Amino acid sequence: MTKVLVLYYSSYGHIETMALAVADGVRAAGASVTIRRVPELVPERVAARSGYKVDQAAPVAAIDELADHDAIIIGTPTRFGNMASQMKNFLDQTGGLWFADRLVGKVGSVFTSTGSQHGGQETTIQSTQTVLFHLGMIVVGLPYSFKGQMRMDEITGCSPYGASTLADDGKGGHRDPSENELTGARFQGRHVAEIACALAAGRAARGA
Repeated sequence: MTKVLVLYYSSYGHIETMALAVADGVRAAGASVTIRRVPELVPERVAARSGYKVDQAAPVAAIDELADHDAIIIGTPTRFGNMASQMKNFLDQTGGLWFADRLVGKVGSVFTSTGSQHGGQETTIQSTQTVLFHLGMIVVGLPYSFKGQMRMDEITGCSPYGASTLADDGKGGHRDPSENELTGARFQGRHVAEIACALAAGRAARGA
């Protein structure tokens, strides 16, 4: 069975919620899914004082786990138009996998969240995709066959680069991912899994 890893970092739970939706999409495609989060770098007392969601169920990932999967879907919040330092720190440790070409040919994809409508969703996804390209992965986005990304009747995340959500309600309060954003996350999970399954079937047919 094709194996997909959903690897995420989430400070306040928005990306965690999106990661669970992505995983639902993976399962809908008939693939197996593993959900992991990267280690927190913020001191525990600081995280607690800042209201971080510290009770996340997903186990912390190990670097070598990445090579055990056919596809990796990364979720990270935006930090000034780029991935969070926790995710970057984790990916910076994949040098051994890169040197041995262990991620070459695997499918990679990215989803994100921002605090505002123009907070860097697309640049965060694209800059994270750059890392995937360097690792030799086949990068997949969120195609326009997901029509929800073209909605004009409500504020929503999602773009052709990947699913996304807005974490702020515009008044300084917390905003949960909308149903449209979660639908985009599920679509992306299924899309990535279907491509990974097709690639795996092709390799099997060639006896690779």
